[in-house]
Amino acid sequence: MLAETICSAASAAGLGIAAVTAYRKRFLTAARIAAYSLVPIGLVLTGVVEWLAGIAFKPSVWLGFGVLGVAWLLFMTTRAIERRGGGSRKERKAAARAAQGDAVAPTASAPTLGAGAPAGRTRPQPKKQAASAEQGEDFDDIEAILKKHGI
Repeated sequence: MLAETICSAASAAGLGIAAVTAYRKRFLTAARIAAYSLVPIGLVLTGVVEWLAGIAFKPSVWLGFGVLGVAWLLFMTTRAIERRGGGSRKERKAAARAAQGDAVAPTASAPTLGAGAPAGRTRPQPKKQAASAEQGEDFDDIEAILKKHGI
């Protein structure tokens, strides 16, 4: 009852402002204000306000929202842990087998390095060598650009 009264008062006030705006010869703005002010009374007449008020004041509805929030929190937490941990259970088992050396020999589609070693088993370059190689390439590019412009 209180919500319907507030919506009706808001609509009446909006229509009053629209009338004053129309009196000042701003008809487009007045029509827009009138449209906005008719929305609350339309919601009251369709029963939406009563439905929303019924939802807002029922403890069981708020308990349901709480349960949905907990479900969402659990879902997002498990997704974050899964992404951080390296994927699904199947992927972790395959990675564990590969680490123990029980992995299946590479197939024709898998690239090999050397005497049949899987592609993932290469020795990493030391960081200093990789960084200096990248810097050398960058300087070569810069030198080529400078020579192109005659500098």
